[in-house]
Amino acid sequence: MVRAHIQLDGPIVLVWDNLRMHLVEPMRRFIADHADWLTVFQLPSYSPDLNPQEGIWSLVKRDIGNLAAADLGQITRAVKRRLKQIQYRPDLVDGCLAGTGLSMDD
Repeated sequence: MVRAHIQLDGPIVLVWDNLRMHLVEPMRRFIADHADWLTVFQLPSYSPDLNPQEGIWSLVKRDIGNLAAADLGQITRAVKRRLKQIQYRPDLVDGCLAGTGLSMDD
């Protein structure tokens, strides 16, 4: 997160599920210590419909669904390639956010 903040030279907004690591005390302290540039929204316990990440993974899985990979490395490369393609398509990312019904506007 610190590297992303430095690289982007701006604030970071995270939308997290309730993965145990996201809830531990050291992480809570980290978030509090960096509140000037880090905002975290915690999703309810089970809410895939509110998680824009689910839409991103759906796009990835749709693209590699018929891949007959020879090994784990080939799958890894295919996933990374698709994520990189999505990264340069803000309309897809915006669509995944819009699909949740959530908004970044106040």
